Amino acid sequence: MIRLEDVTKSYHTRSGLKQVLRGIDFQMVKGERVGFLGRNGAGKSTLIRLISGAELPDTGSVVREMSVSWPLAFGGAFQNALTGIDNLRFICRIYGVSVEGKLDYVQEFSELGDYIYEPLKSYSSGMRARLAFAISMVIEFDCFLIDEVFAVGDDRFQRKCHVELFEKRADRGMIFVSHNEHFIRERCDRVAILHEGRALTFDDMDDAYDFYKLNYG
Repeated sequence: MIRLEDVTKSYHTRSGLKQVLRGIDFQMVKGERVGFLGRNGAGKSTLIRLISGAELPDTGSVVREMSVSWPLAFGGAFQNALTGIDNLRFICRIYGVSVEGKLDYVQEFSELGDYIYEPLKSYSSGMRARLAFAISMVIEFDCFLIDEVFAVGDDRFQRKCHVELFEKRADRGMIFVSHNEHFIRERCDRVAILHEGRALTFDDMDDAYDFYKLNYG
């Protein structure tokens, strides 16, 4: 289970303290697919970072009783001075996973060629994203976190990512955040709406989409 209890998060801005999330209560069990809809700036990426542990809440708690991925295609944990291969070894060591048999998969899937042996500081943002996605596939998390900026590479590479994540790992839990209701509708069992810093839940998914259209359509 993943559980958020009365979670708040604020950031300091030039105009003062801005509260992005307030009083978020949420829980999911293994195998569920949950979507969070919200307009740009509603706190979707903030929520994903809190669930992943990349950031801590100001108040409240985030309880993880299953393994949770970093946001897919997010390379914030990577070390720029290390090569792609060394970053793979580093991540595997952190998660207690043997690197044996993983090198060939990551090199082939990421399609980085000889760049896999170069420091990440020489990578483009797209190359970093492809490496991050490939490495996340070798850890085998119970729950994957998927931001709306998940799209990696060209259409052909995105189709390959779709098969790897949504077909080969169809039994895993997933949390999506997006402003695209069609993206959420196609992939989720239930949905919540981030509205004025809170997560609004609905018993009926159509009611959720109607609320979203009424306020943000």
